[in-house]
Amino acid sequence: MRIRWLGWAGVELEAQGESLVIDLLGRPEGVLEGTPLSAPMPTVTPPHTQGQVLAGLCTHLHRDHTDAAALARALRPGGTVLHPRPYGGDDHENLWTLQADGELTRWDLPRRAMGLWETATVGPFTVAAVPAVDALGDPQVSWAVAAGGKRVIHLGDSMFHGYWWRAAHRFGPFDAVLTPINGPTVCFPHCQPASPYPASLDAEHAAVAARLLGAGIAVPIHYDGFHITGFYDTRPDELSRFLDAAATEAYEALALEPGEAVSI
Repeated sequence: MRIRWLGWAGVELEAQGESLVIDLLGRPEGVLEGTPLSAPMPTVTPPHTQGQVLAGLCTHLHRDHTDAAALARALRPGGTVLHPRPYGGDDHENLWTLQADGELTRWDLPRRAMGLWETATVGPFTVAAVPAVDALGDPQVSWAVAAGGKRVIHLGDSMFHGYWWRAAHRFGPFDAVLTPINGPTVCFPHCQPASPYPASLDAEHAAVAARLLGAGIAVPIHYDGFHITGFYDTRPDELSRFLDAAATEAYEALALEPGEAVSI
């Protein structure tokens, strides 16, 4: 299996001449707002994937993880978008998922809502929706993907939780763990009072999560994207802090450049 990091949380997986994408983001300037930490968020949409991708997996329906326009360009005719099954609730509860959900509908993309632990076969890939925990209480999964005897798990922007051992038991150990590392604190109007704890895995949490999942390599994602003071607060040196935290682990921490790939 070949793993290509596309920037932010976007990943392309290739096996047996086929590909799927996870959390593809095509035009971050049209989706995200805020002050870049160093430079505009780098994202890569490989030209060879346009109109060729079997499926687009979305860990959750936030617009920086579900870009309907980018998916419409990437998917082949009949290609499917897989995402977590909704929880229900009113518009207040679903404030951060309504826009991406509506955009998927407007682009008329075939969709499949996956329940927790549900599996599906997509070409040469077997995918499973592993429980994850979203900081805002929105539905989120991690995607466990297997092909050609290799196993990968993409953690979206999950917080630390207690499903690691179950995931490793059912679908691991994982040759590669793709993990968020930026650990922001967030303060949004519909989630008050605000929590002071990291809204996704930070460097130290990510290093431990990769260990518990039996990682062969840990690939950091979801960092150096954006910072909005008072709403989405991050700390500097996200990548170096993760590499330091993972330095004593048995797995290899492998930082990729956007567009760079590794074969496992």
